[in-house]
Amino acid sequence: MGLWLVAVLAVLSVASLVIGAGEIGPLTSLATLLDPSMGSEEAHFVIFELRGPRTLVGLAVGAALGVAGALLQAVARNPLAEPGLLGVSAGSTFAIALALMLGASAATLRVSVAQLGALGGCACVLAASRLNAVGHDPIRLVLTGAVLSGLLVALTSLMLLLDQRAADEIRFWLVGSLAGRHLADLQAILPSLALAAAITLAIGRPLSALALGERVAMGLGHHPRRVRLLAVVVVALLVGAATAVAGPIAFVGLVVPFAARALAGPDIRRTLWLALALGPIVVLAADIVARVLVPPSELSLGVITALIGAPVLVLVVRARRLPTL
Repeated sequence: MGLWLVAVLAVLSVASLVIGAGEIGPLTSLATLLDPSMGSEEAHFVIFELRGPRTLVGLAVGAALGVAGALLQAVARNPLAEPGLLGVSAGSTFAIALALMLGASAATLRVSVAQLGALGGCACVLAASRLNAVGHDPIRLVLTGAVLSGLLVALTSLMLLLDQRAADEIRFWLVGSLAGRHLADLQAILPSLALAAAITLAIGRPLSALALGERVAMGLGHHPRRVRLLAVVVVALLVGAATAVAGPIAFVGLVVPFAARALAGPDIRRTLWLALALGPIVVLAADIVARVLVPPSELSLGVITALIGAPVLVLVVRARRLPTL
């Protein structure tokens, strides 16, 4: 299974380098990629300066959103707990809009602002999951998240109406896209991703024990509250980093854990490893489709992930027995 996923990911990475909406076609791009000395200057620029960083950012964003979705679902014990649906991504966007309105610019905007917003969104999700009969009802939790997302989107829109400069700068995030991303964007989020990976490795075993129940986890010497807090911090780091570099991209955190659990079963550690590979696969595939669907223009990545994720959401909801985590 692991080798197959790596092979698919390698094929999609190459496809992401050679397929695009511009005048440089796949055959020219592939020839330039295989022999860089043969390609034109324009082909070099398109492949190595535009598509190369875009592909690397897509790999990082996909891995971040896939793992974040799996962790959030495990913590909320709800298969529909998705960062985009429950307001975590909207919290990041709201924080970015607020920072812009207070005087920050896109060039100086720090990833930490988006992560603080994501942390606030996570806190609201967990608070809602603690409400009577909400946390144990996936549909009611999603509806609660939709209300929170709607509120945050409304507040963000209100701020943008009041500040035209912020509206011009935040348009970059609102569409959810990988186009125009640079290696500097990736470098800005690498420390957060490394920290999130270290914490995730440390809490993998306690999360598996927590899936058996709090009493069992405590009997095995773990601390459920501490584990949940660390998992929420990881989700905020990952979703905030992904949103800061690519904008709010919904449904990746739903589709990836859904597929990972179908392949790996209920073991959260195997689910996380599969999500780490499946997330980039989903994001890169969606980004390639976004480039070629309406040539010579491109669709935003967020539109394609919504088209993929909405049927999966309906499938999960219409399941005869909605799974519990």
